[in-house]
Parts: sequence; C-alpha cells; structure tokens
Amino acid sequence: MSEGETRQSEGSTQAGAVTVSDVQELIRRKEEIEAQIKANYDVLESQKGVGMNEPLVDCEGYPRSDVDLYQVRTARHNIVCLQNDHKAVMKQVEEALHQLHARDKEKQARDTAEAHKEAMSRNLGQSEGLSPPQAFAKVNNISPGSPASIAGLQVDDEIVEFGSVNTQNFQSLHNIGSVVQHSEGKPLNVTVIRRGEKHQLRLVPTRWAGKGLLGCNIIPLQR
Repeated sequence: MSEGETRQSEGSTQAGAVTVSDVQELIRRKEEIEAQIKANYDVLESQKGVGMNEPLVDCEGYPRSDVDLYQVRTARHNIVCLQNDHKAVMKQVEEALHQLHARDKEKQARDTAEAHKEAMSRNLGQSEGLSPPQAFAKVNNISPGSPASIAGLQVDDEIVEFGSVNTQNFQSLHNIGSVVQHSEGKPLNVTVIRRGEKHQLRLVPTRWAGKGLLGCNIIPLQR
C-alpha cells in the first residue's frame, strides 16, 4: 500500500462512524503491508544478506560487484516506505478500536438512562393510580440451564416489558428478536406478571449450549 492510499483510508475511516468491518479491513491491510515488508527483506537476504545498513562499496570505495545494487537499493527504499505505511495503519487500528469501545460505553449509558426513565414512569403511573400495563406475550417453554432460566423466567410468565418493547410498541415477536440480537452479552430489564404479581428480572442474552440466545419459547398473547 502506498502512503497516499494509507492517508486516503485514514480519511475515509474518520469521515463516518467506525464499524467492525472497518477494523477488519485495516487489519487486513496491516497484514498485507507486513507480507510486503517480509518479501523485500527476503530480497536483501538473497543478495549476500546485505540487510538495511551494510555498505554497498568495497574496501577501495568501488560499488560492490557481488550484489545487484539496483535490487538492494529498491528493496531498502520499499522497506522504509512500507514501515511508514505500517505505522500509519497501526495508528488507525488503535483509533478505530478506541472509537468502537467509546461508542459501546455510550450506548450502555443510554440504555441505562432509558431503563431508569422507564422505571420512573412506571412508578409515577402507579402512584397516580393508573391501571397496570397489559401483557403482550407469554413464556411457553424454558430450557434448563439457559439464560432465561438463569434470569428467573418461568413458564406461563406474562411479559409486560422486554427491554424497550412494551404493549404500546409491540407488533410481533420480531420486535423481541431484534432487541435480543442487539443486546447479546448485555442485561435487559424484563417485567412479567406471575400469578397476579409483577416481577422485574434482568436477562442477559448469551450464547450457551442450546439454541438461540435465550433458551425459551415466547408466544404472543391475543389482544
């Protein structure tokens, strides 16, 4: 990769939000540059192992006749340029990873604030004597040892809230599926009605020995 391509890549990465694909592409370019550096070092090794610093003149000051001077000089020049490109790409990788980490922390903070806001709204509604929210789905089956089982969900629990999904915005089970896919490894606030009592649980969608990220079957309630 040329120095111009490296700068162009850096500009495009900084222009928008960094994605995991961007980081993977930068790592691919880093590995490509490392392969090119090795290839040029192999050229130097093939020329009597002259390396980067060995003199190219003999003891009398004449150009050495036992090596291909053009190949050596070209390889040395390429190595210097490629090492500069490698340094630039490594900086981009570091900055991209930092941006991804910062964005994850920001999203987690927003989710926490949203959960707090929802909890405050529920408490306010209860204090004003409003009718309790209606359930929109029901737990039909739970696999032992699954994330749902660990969170304390039980069969026949009626779901009132599942993360950001509630009775007002629930349309289909795809809503719950979308929340689960975007919350892998992160806690979700789940509110259920169990034998007439409200229970608040924290469910963490996680890959486990069974299928899916929850290990339970949820069915919609007829409204």
